[in-house]
Amino acid sequence: MGEPAGIGGEILIRAWQVLRESDDCFFVIDDPDRLRRLADHLGWDLPVIVIDTPQDADAAFRDALPVLTQRLPHPVTPGHGDSRNGKAVISAIETAVRMAITGQIAGVVTNPINKAVLYDAGFTYPGHTEFLTALAGARTPLMMLANSELRVVPVSIHESLQNAVANLSVDAIVRKARITHRALQQDFGIADPVLAVAGLNPHAGEGGTMGTEEQTIVGPAVELLQSEGIRAIGPMPPDTMFHAAARRSYDVAICMYHDQALIPLKTIDFDGGVNVTLGLPFVRTSPDHGTAFDIAGTGTANPQSLIAAIRLASVIAANRLQPAT
Repeated sequence: MGEPAGIGGEILIRAWQVLRESDDCFFVIDDPDRLRRLADHLGWDLPVIVIDTPQDADAAFRDALPVLTQRLPHPVTPGHGDSRNGKAVISAIETAVRMAITGQIAGVVTNPINKAVLYDAGFTYPGHTEFLTALAGARTPLMMLANSELRVVPVSIHESLQNAVANLSVDAIVRKARITHRALQQDFGIADPVLAVAGLNPHAGEGGTMGTEEQTIVGPAVELLQSEGIRAIGPMPPDTMFHAAARRSYDVAICMYHDQALIPLKTIDFDGGVNVTLGLPFVRTSPDHGTAFDIAGTGTANPQSLIAAIRLASVIAANRLQPAT
C-alpha cells in the first residue's frame, strides 16, 4: 500500500482502471475500506473484491480490484501521515516479500512510503531499498532507475555527497557493476550488455587536473571489469554521456552518486521512471516518486510511473522464467 495518506491509493486505482483488460494482473495488500472511502471521496467507481490468497486475484482482476486485507488501525486523512498506521504499512511490505520469497507471487511493486512517518513507528532503515535488502538477506542494496530512454545505477544511494565521494572505491564500483551486468542479462534479456561508467569530476578529471579519482578509482574499476569479460566503458565525462546519441552506445550508466544518476533520468522522462532493486531473490519495482502529500486526495496524481513499474515487474518476472543461455 505504501503511505496511506499519500497518493499511492489513487494512482493504484488509476493503474487498475488502465490495466484491468491487460495480462498484467496484480492485487494490493491494503485496507479495502480505506480504498472504498478514497474512491467515494474522489467520485470514482471502484469495485473491490477481498481475496484470501494471491491465486484468487486472477479470476477477479478484470471485474474488481483484488485486495488482500491489511487493516489500518486509524482513519486516513489524505496529506497527513499518521505514525499510528506505520506498523501496518511495514507489515504490508513484509507480507509481500514473504509471498515473493516463497513463490506465491511473481514480484513486488511498492507504492511510495514516507520515511519520517515510519521512523516514528520504529522503522530504522534509510529507505525501501535497504529494508527489502534486509528482509531478503541480501548483501548489497542496488537501485536501478529506468525509463524507456535510459537506465542508471548510482554507486551510492541515500547518503550525503560528501560521504558518497569519501566512500567511493574500486570495490564499490565493481561489486555494483557485476550485479548490474547479471541483472541486464537475467531481467532485461540483454545477452552482452554495455556498461557506461561515469567519471566523478568535471570532464572526467581532465587528465588529473580536475581531480584524480578517475585515475585512482574509476579507471582501475573499469579495467578490472573489462578483465572479467564485462563490456565496461569509461570513465565517461558526466556532462556529455546523457544526450540522445551517447545513450544509444550503452545499456546502463553506472553513476558515482545519487543525483548524477537521477537528474538526467528524471529530466528525460519524469513520469515514466521506475525504481528497480537489483540483486534480490525476487522481483521488485516501484514508481520513481514520493508520496506527494501536497496533492494527495485530489485525484490529480499521475499514475504513469506506477503503471510502468507494474509492467516492468511483469516483464522481468517473465524474463526470469526463461532458460539460461
